[in-house]
Amino acid sequence: MVANDRSQGKNQLRVGRLVKAHGLKGALKLELYTDNPERRFVPGAEFTLQVPEASPWHGKSITVREYRVMNGNPVVFIDGVDDREGAEGLVRAILWIDQDADEPEDNAWYDHQLVGLDVVREDTVIGKVVRVEHMPAQDLLIIKASEREVMVPFVEAIVPSVDIAAGRVTVTPPPGLFEELPDADGTAAAAEDAD
Repeated sequence: MVANDRSQGKNQLRVGRLVKAHGLKGALKLELYTDNPERRFVPGAEFTLQVPEASPWHGKSITVREYRVMNGNPVVFIDGVDDREGAEGLVRAILWIDQDADEPEDNAWYDHQLVGLDVVREDTVIGKVVRVEHMPAQDLLIIKASEREVMVPFVEAIVPSVDIAAGRVTVTPPPGLFEELPDADGTAAAAEDAD
């Protein structure tokens, strides 16, 4: 999870995304980006919305009326959203909340903490983090490796550790993420040999 300096210089954490309308009474299924939803989504909690500029919700915030788990899915009810049509207008919105200075979340970093860190694979520095992209499904680390930029999903399976103090991010990428894979008949290797 990555925090971002989003509004008026405040540090905010991305804590969820509204996935789809649920039922007829304005409920929305929630994709969680927080380890503590019961604390984040209490009645009265306010979230800044990240939505397209064309959305009527652009520049607005929402307030939680109720949070519950229904059929194994986290679901949230929002003040002022009382029917399915209203809920559908919020689908795909990303929810941000001001960071509590006294209680940072585990595995949460600000963009500025990650940019400039060395990227290490098998004890070898292979690049540097140049920026962070916040996508609906997950965050991406954009890594400058040699002369190209590589988009690396910021998930624990590929980025198992971040050590801000040491100035490094450890990656365990799948084959082909940082290098070209040879074709089944070896043509990529043969082309490299010809150079």
